[in-house]
Amino acid sequence: MYTLLSGLYKYMFQKDEYCVLILGLDNAGKTTFLEQTKTKFSRNYKGMNLSKITTTVGLNIGTIDVGKARLMFWDLGGQEELQSLWDKYYAESHGVIYVIDSTDEERLGESKNAFEKMISSEVLEGVPLLVLANKQDIENCLSVSDIKTAFSDCAPKIGKRDCLVQPCSALSGYVWPRFT
Repeated sequence: MYTLLSGLYKYMFQKDEYCVLILGLDNAGKTTFLEQTKTKFSRNYKGMNLSKITTTVGLNIGTIDVGKARLMFWDLGGQEELQSLWDKYYAESHGVIYVIDSTDEERLGESKNAFEKMISSEVLEGVPLLVLANKQDIENCLSVSDIKTAFSDCAPKIGKRDCLVQPCSALSGYVWPRFT
């Protein structure tokens, strides 16, 4: 009887868990994106004051329940010395969100190098990838087209995984509609 009730309880209430990594250079907007996501999708979550968000040292974790799924977001620090720790989280991930600061053209090459190193990992082979071109609400930012051009030589390494590049503003919480 216990087994039957236990199985019924698990069927009714247990959620499938998926881990999503949020990666990118420091100051790209990863933590702001995570806070906006938690605010939009979690009831009764007030969120941090976005103007008080500082550079992540280590990681931030956020959990969101969507239907019968529980999404666990791991926002990893993007400083150069912390990027060497990213690969410790790859084996547990079911998806990657890579955030690019569209206003920081000077560091675009550095961001591309970190991205290329990340997608070259065999552990992440086939893992879906969302690339967010953040800060699109700021004048004179790089367009999605500019970013795709700058990262174009990474395309073969993306392989057969699902990949989408999306413009957004983590600060306002706005993601531009996708046009195909």
